[in-house]
Parts: sequence; structure tokens; C-alpha cells
Amino acid sequence: MKQSLMLAAALIGAATSAAAAPPSGQAVFEQRCSICHSLQPAPGKMGPPLAGVVGRKAGTASGYAYSSAMKAYGVTWTPEALDAFVKAPGKTVPGTKMLLGAPDAEQRAAVIQYLGSLKK
Repeated sequence: MKQSLMLAAALIGAATSAAAAPPSGQAVFEQRCSICHSLQPAPGKMGPPLAGVVGRKAGTASGYAYSSAMKAYGVTWTPEALDAFVKAPGKTVPGTKMLLGAPDAEQRAAVIQYLGSLKK
């Protein structure tokens, strides 16, 4: 009985620490972003590919039909610029095709760090 209680307490502690762990950028991308975006060019996706986005000039990934607003934006994507855009796309770039933002700062940071680790 005592071992069962200790095992239960250990499992609860593990579940609590897992729930408190920061989100994985890859998991956030797969859950929230991959509906519209891929990492590499993929026909049929509504958004541009995002591998190599950090350091790339906005509106310049080949093979994607950007809005005129995004083409004219002219910013090179830094983590800070991506954070502002992903938080409020229409406010940051009025006329962008991206309609939904991500309000959770921790998720944005995780996915931006993940995307920054990927090369085109």
C-alpha cells in the first residue's frame, strides 16, 4: 500500500511538471501553424513555407503569392518582428493574408525559436 501511494505521488508529480513545462516550438508549429504553413514549399498550403523565415525579408519566399501589403512591408524577419506579426498580423501588416494571430507569448516564443533553428 505504501509503495502504491509513493508511485501515485511520483506519477502526479511527473504529470504536474510535464504540464508546467514550456511548450515545444515544434509541437506548437504542428498544432497551430501547420494547418496553413509548411516548413518547405508545399502545394496547397495557404501560407508560405517557414524554414529559413528568420533572417528572410518579408514577402520574398519563392513560389508563394504574397499580398501586396506583405510585399511592400520590407522588414527582414527578426524574432522581435515575427513576434509582433504573429501576435497581431492585421495590425502589424494591414492587408496581410494571415488572419489569425497567436495571443500566447510563450507559444509564440517557442515557435519562433524553433523556426529560427531551421535552415532553408
